[in-house]
Amino acid sequence: MKIVSYTRVSTARQGASGLGLAGQTTAIEAYAAANAAITVGAFTEVESGRNNDRPELAKAMKLARVTGAVLVIARLDRLSRSAAFLLSLQESGVDFVCCDNPHATPLTIGVLALVAQTEAEAISARIKAALAATKAKGTKLGNPNGAAALRRAGKGNTASVKAIKDRANARATDLADTLLDLTESGFTTLQQQANELNHRGIKTARGGRWHASSVANLRKRLNNVA
Repeated sequence: MKIVSYTRVSTARQGASGLGLAGQTTAIEAYAAANAAITVGAFTEVESGRNNDRPELAKAMKLARVTGAVLVIARLDRLSRSAAFLLSLQESGVDFVCCDNPHATPLTIGVLALVAQTEAEAISARIKAALAATKAKGTKLGNPNGAAALRRAGKGNTASVKAIKDRANARATDLADTLLDLTESGFTTLQQQANELNHRGIKTARGGRWHASSVANLRKRLNNVA
């Protein structure tokens, strides 16, 4: 298990003196030891809990995404006191654990978010059941001409396609600094970079191993994003 630690204090004075950081660090170290975890990065922020502009947290989340690590915080309030900000982590693709409450995950932080998600799933289940019942009666569902007719009409699930593209672009952007570091470290060929990405434990967007071709595709996507 790999983890990225994040600690925060509210004032520069606390940051300089270490006040509050020692306890957070101890809690995270205890969690790492109990779970035989390897810390791949540690970030400390000196910022008010009311301010959601967190450059160090952004760096921590980015590293967690590209390495597949878990973001570990000593206490939930070290992230934010804003429910909306905390819920945004669910959309970030980063798993996180709070040492004072290991059950406070992106899926359990907001009761309202959980209720909304449950209701959406219930509605989806009811629709699927209704469609299945209709189909069982012999009624044909969907466009008889298939997806080709939708493409000719300029329709289709464009929102889903855009979402997939946006996630791929975000993943590529997260890895831009890593590719630059590889080049500056002497890994200049596509195969060398693929080997080093695998060595560092960084997975492809689909969770697989890197090859020269996948590195080339990543660079091509970065050029298009830029």
